[in-house]
Amino acid sequence: DLLDRSSVSLLSTMTLCTRIQIFFSLLAMVIVRKRVLGFTPRASLRKPSINGLKTCWISSTTCQSMSSDANDVAASDPATRGGPINGVGSSSSVQNREKNSRYSAALESVGLSINDMKQVSNLPEKRILSSNDVFCNRELKTNGISAIGFDMDYTLAQYQQPAFDKLAFDGAKEKLVYNLGYPKEVLDFQYDHTFWARGLIIDTKRGNFLKIDRHKYVRLAYHGFEPLSPVTRKFLYSRAFNKVVSFSEKNFVNMDTLFQFVDAHLFALLIDLKDKGDHEFLDLKTYAEIYKELRESVDLCHRDGVIKDEVAKNPEKYIIIDKGLFPMLRNYRKVGMKVFLLTNSYWEYTMQAMNYLYHEKHVDEETKKKNEWLDEFDLTIVGSCKPQYMLDPYLNLFRVNPEDGSLLNTDGLYEIAALGPDGAKKFLEQGTVFQGGNWKHLQAMLEIEAGEEILYVGDHLYSDVLRSKRTLGWRSAFIMPELEEEMRVFDENAPKLSSISELRRLREELSGFSDAIKLQPDNDNTEQTLQQIEEDDKLIKEKLTSLNNDWHRAFHPTWGAMFVTGYQDSRFAFFVQNYACLYTSKATNLGLFSTARAFRTMHEMLPHDKLIADGHSVFREEAS
Repeated sequence: DLLDRSSVSLLSTMTLCTRIQIFFSLLAMVIVRKRVLGFTPRASLRKPSINGLKTCWISSTTCQSMSSDANDVAASDPATRGGPINGVGSSSSVQNREKNSRYSAALESVGLSINDMKQVSNLPEKRILSSNDVFCNRELKTNGISAIGFDMDYTLAQYQQPAFDKLAFDGAKEKLVYNLGYPKEVLDFQYDHTFWARGLIIDTKRGNFLKIDRHKYVRLAYHGFEPLSPVTRKFLYSRAFNKVVSFSEKNFVNMDTLFQFVDAHLFALLIDLKDKGDHEFLDLKTYAEIYKELRESVDLCHRDGVIKDEVAKNPEKYIIIDKGLFPMLRNYRKVGMKVFLLTNSYWEYTMQAMNYLYHEKHVDEETKKKNEWLDEFDLTIVGSCKPQYMLDPYLNLFRVNPEDGSLLNTDGLYEIAALGPDGAKKFLEQGTVFQGGNWKHLQAMLEIEAGEEILYVGDHLYSDVLRSKRTLGWRSAFIMPELEEEMRVFDENAPKLSSISELRRLREELSGFSDAIKLQPDNDNTEQTLQQIEEDDKLIKEKLTSLNNDWHRAFHPTWGAMFVTGYQDSRFAFFVQNYACLYTSKATNLGLFSTARAFRTMHEMLPHDKLIADGHSVFREEAS
């Protein structure tokens, strides 16, 4: 608008430098003109440094000049002065507040005005979510927590898959063949962690893998790698007369942690070998016996050095460095919160893994022996034998010598009491590393009586979350590395899920419509109308089934979405909702939030409330 054709012709004869200078002069005129007319050129004023970077192809001097000029203009603007980029924390005009706030209508509906709010208008146009967020099932105020504890494996120490899993998988194969006499074909087994998903149930008696919903209904079942037909699945697991399968019987194993992917894959391969091969050795064994022996073999790999020795030699191959780990721990201790490590791993392995995480590189043995990472914890307990740690009050506590890993007996609670006033402090002055014991020892050493003052962070749904919450009343945070991928896929397929929800609602309304017609006196059109409703429902059901299958396959080609089974919450989701106060994709996400953060739940509703609130229904009060 400020340039005519003659001006453009004149610019074409000037040098590049002169043209650039004129350009910035005109740009300043445009900005001033827009300010006079009452417009806020947000792109140029809110992000001056970014605009400068966009023109760095001209020259570094010009780029600096442009950034400086734009910042000067922004500094003179009362709408941007005193606030960071994007206007966060800045004072905005009433016009921008009303335009930008998502909550204007909600505030007005309760008698509040957006103009009365100091910072609400500065919220982004849409809430930004990521897998680094921490999600809340039960309200929790972090400043009400006196101590925070962490598991190590798959919590503080995240592992490279499948490299780490293969150590246990390959080690267990050799033990099965060379120690227990299994066929040599077992040595040819290849590990594939991608076939499995957390939350499945292993039926060790029948050699089946199950995915069930929150009502304990088996929606999907495989025998080894072969799917079971609906008829077989329902025959085996549907409710029998006077009996409901609880899936807590000894032959059912919950896949609550990523460690169990190794067990599952090895078991499925052995099932196929038993069913399809010609091996008398396996024919004479039950599925339950095979599972028991492979479980023992895998467990032995965690104790005899197969895993520990390899990780000690090449930690960078197996352990993922997280630079936010120790800053998070220091922040908690800085505000007076006690920090402890509670892991089932023994000292020899814990020392190797934690030294690598602390130094962020492979260090020599002398450096490892210093165990500088211990200074970041008030208390370290290894070999804890969870979940028994939370259940058995008679387990003995041993003191660990960090220099050589040797153990020394303690008298536990009696010894702490015998030390008199400040007994816990005096007890810990002798050393802060222990093996075994139980929750009573832990709470005595932390000088905490109420379980609700402890927040425990772990990756095992049963041992770390359910037991600590249900038995001891601890607050819990559940770690799910898979959450990142689940959220990404859910976001990509949100439109498909919306269609599924609408079609489900439509089928429900058609059923109600059909019932209303059936309850009326018959007329000439009744039969035809009911037939047409049935035909409509059939078409919708076919499309709905196809859509839902596609939606699930987007998450996992075999098992579908981790938190959903069919159209219902999975049993895994049910336990996460009921026992994990918080959940997130990795432990250090907790460090991204203030140590005084109050985590709040979303509003929960039963189906009747959802139907009233969804905007598709009209509530009509029936006369009594």
